[in-house]
Amino acid sequence: MSESSGVPGSEADDPTVVVDTVTKEYTIGNTVTALDNVSLSLSRGSYTAIMGPSGSGKSTLLNLVGGLDTPSAGRVTVDGHEVSAESEAERAAIRGTEIGFVFQTFNLMPRLTAVENVALPLVFDGWSREERRQRARDLLSDVGLGDRLDHVPSELSGGQRQRVAIARALAPDPALILADEPTGNVDTDTGANILDIFDELHEAGNTILVVTHERHVAERADRIVHVEDGHIRSIEELTEAVD
Repeated sequence: MSESSGVPGSEADDPTVVVDTVTKEYTIGNTVTALDNVSLSLSRGSYTAIMGPSGSGKSTLLNLVGGLDTPSAGRVTVDGHEVSAESEAERAAIRGTEIGFVFQTFNLMPRLTAVENVALPLVFDGWSREERRQRARDLLSDVGLGDRLDHVPSELSGGQRQRVAIARALAPDPALILADEPTGNVDTDTGANILDIFDELHEAGNTILVVTHERHVAERADRIVHVEDGHIRSIEELTEAVD
């Protein structure tokens, strides 16, 4: 823990993510506190897993880091941008360039080919059509789908669709990759292959944050953040054990 910031996990001088005393409340009849005064920092190039039971606040934390939601109190900073203070349009721009998302349900455009799905985020970032397609082809080849470039999602297996989603997340070369239960909709062997890809991304220097309820998925990370009842209960360091 950094003495200067007081934010758990803030050992790096230039962290990719800082969650600073964040509270998130929802009002649906009664007020529900999903996160309560949570602080966390992700150092650049780190691989962090968030675990917790259903309703613990782990997905809320991921959504706040990804700029999909805003805190009721506190600040969230991603790669120097205070996303919690930005407008929706500004947060959308940050999501398009600084953050890559991988969802359990893939969230691919059903009528677009694999190449078109991967190239889509680059449409809003000034890339020419040929540059977008070449970037998408390269990324799909990197995740083992060089022979599925022109297939639409319905022509791909669940594991192949998740690999397309990973390639899409990498397209804008983001500062941060967020994954919400990335192996939840694939079989065990395919899930292991997906986790191998995340290992390779980590080794290449990418900053990764994964939400999971599965211990074997979390153990691929450098550390596990245990969340319960809207609080961080503990942070389990795994690097030494892996080494």
